[in-house]
Amino acid sequence: MPQPEGVDKNSLLYPRSRYYGHVKPENLVFNANLQEFAQKVGYITNLETGGKLSAEESYKQIKALWKQLKRTKKSLGIGTDVAE
Repeated sequence: MPQPEGVDKNSLLYPRSRYYGHVKPENLVFNANLQEFAQKVGYITNLETGGKLSAEESYKQIKALWKQLKRTKKSLGIGTDVAE
């Protein structure tokens, strides 16, 4: 079945919300990473709920994603500014 014009499969699977914070490159990058994290956690939890992943495997995957997000935050220097 062909897709209707103007419908992008990726925008349906990986929706992005608008950013409303202070517009700085590092904030925009972190926001995109945070949205990706949330999307992946949603997929993992749905797979676990559906019986496709064990609770332990789901936990390990989410923990790895969390560590990756923390590394990104640290490398971008988010939250280290005392005064802006």
